[in-house]
Amino acid sequence: MTLTDSHSGRRLTARGAKTRARIVASAAELMYVKGVAATTVDDVLAATGSSKSQFYHHFKSREALVRAVVDHVGQTVLARERESLGNVSTLRGLRRWRDALVQSNALRHGAYGCALGALASEVSDHDDLARKALSQLFAEWRGLLADVLRRLQADGVLKSEVSVDQLATGLMGALQGGYMLAQAERDVSPMATSIDMALAHIESLSAT
Repeated sequence: MTLTDSHSGRRLTARGAKTRARIVASAAELMYVKGVAATTVDDVLAATGSSKSQFYHHFKSREALVRAVVDHVGQTVLARERESLGNVSTLRGLRRWRDALVQSNALRHGAYGCALGALASEVSDHDDLARKALSQLFAEWRGLLADVLRRLQADGVLKSEVSVDQLATGLMGALQGGYMLAQAERDVSPMATSIDMALAHIESLSAT
């Protein structure tokens, strides 16, 4: 069985795909905790037990690895958000979504922030391809929030004249800003407050 690397177009055996996936997953964990700039290729090799020849078989450069990490983290986050938001159709459901994110971040006392946001802050100004990929991933995330708000609007919960796309952008901004404040303070309270204020604004636009 052969697979195709979505970045290089190179055909991979099942074993090769497994090796590549292991390298990307380990690199993602290291970059989340240590930061992108502080994570070296040698760090990744040590964590995975891979050789340099294996690494460069799958990645032309460290930058190629970072782009693969962006894809990996993005798809992981989006899979979580699709599951969390896919069936939300009430304001109470949005509150439960908020609670789950805050409680998950509280387990780390706010440390490290949003995995996708952390990548955006480090690579967007240095790698335009990675920046464009991150922009698309955030657009998909906002789209999931907008879909929830459209369902609320269709059910008559939100006023018909409100812009769900603008509300979704504001909610995403509150979420990401909350992650950053929680990271700086090692306390999720600012994150909870930021999202609560965004949700309170949405609730103020209720049609009832």
